[in-house]
Amino acid sequence: MLRNVFLALIALVIAVGGGTMSAWYAVNRFDGFGALTIGRWTAHPEAGTPLSDPYAKARAAREGAFPLGSTEGLAFYAYSDGQGKTLDRRCSYKVEGNSPNSRFWTLYAADRTLVALDPGQNRLPAIHSRQIFRKQDGQFIVNVSAKAQPGNWLAITGRGRMVLVMTLYDTPVGGNSGLVDMKFPSVTRTGCDG
Repeated sequence: MLRNVFLALIALVIAVGGGTMSAWYAVNRFDGFGALTIGRWTAHPEAGTPLSDPYAKARAAREGAFPLGSTEGLAFYAYSDGQGKTLDRRCSYKVEGNSPNSRFWTLYAADRTLVALDPGQNRLPAIHSRQIFRKQDGQFIVNVSAKAQPGNWLAITGRGRMVLVMTLYDTPVGGNSGLVDMKFPSVTRTGCDG
């Protein structure tokens, strides 16, 4: 009798613990279904639409997120650099390439919960497509670093992991039919402090 009660308690602990851990993973770590990945950049075109999967809806509800509608824009997230290493605030990066197809875009650094990082006193928290310097061929370089950089500089502070968020406004990328050239800038680590 006592053995059966003990086995039932073990099964209950496994069921509740496993269910809790799988729910935590789905809301915190799982990218969801229908992710659109271009290079190191990932977006969720169905977020904020009736077609959004339950995990994305739970994540948005927990974070208090208000995703853009499918005709308004699309946010892309880079969690790692071109070598696959997780983005770290102690390191410097170079975001380089052509502008994605959109009327306007913004780029900012965020923590892993997608809250924008404080860039420090008297520094802009984001950079956008209408304020950057470009090369003659139209490409750009944005230096992401805690230390001041020449040219386009996105300031970051603190320690720990980070995410680069590039939001495209008025873009055909989410509903790509194969007719749109979908090139995104590369993210390259240029150095680390620590």
